[in-house]
Amino acid sequence: MSLKRKTTIDIGDTIPGFVLKDQKGKDVNIEDYRGKKLVIYFYPKDESGVCTKEACAFRDSFKYFENEGATVIGINSGSVDSHKKFADHHNLTFRLLSDPGNKILKSFGVKNVLFLTGRETFVVDEQGKVVYKYRGFMNGDAHADKTLKYLKNRV
Repeated sequence: MSLKRKTTIDIGDTIPGFVLKDQKGKDVNIEDYRGKKLVIYFYPKDESGVCTKEACAFRDSFKYFENEGATVIGINSGSVDSHKKFADHHNLTFRLLSDPGNKILKSFGVKNVLFLTGRETFVVDEQGKVVYKYRGFMNGDAHADKTLKYLKNRV
């Protein structure tokens, strides 16, 4: 019997620990969010059309995510400086984390689409377990909507 290494995070799995820099250059240790609900979304590129729609949808729904007790975090391989410019340009009210080499994206099992990194959103409960995930590469703005609907309908 051969044991295969798991290459994706599924519902019920605990997310891996990690520390990344946010758009202000501050270290963010994901373990500091233990005990809180998280919405972690991976996106390909700052300032691209679909990614901008996605980020702005999370921004526009931010207070609703807060009402559901969830903290929103965006992650991609962009630099701290790129994230700062993107956040400032679009008045983003949540953290964007820089994932050089897409190490965290890969540890979550987010698959590439053609030549771009994938787009996937995860809801993580207070114990660090994935309770919901949504994948929709061309539907960037749907990520916030579908994730918020999940959070609102959760019993």
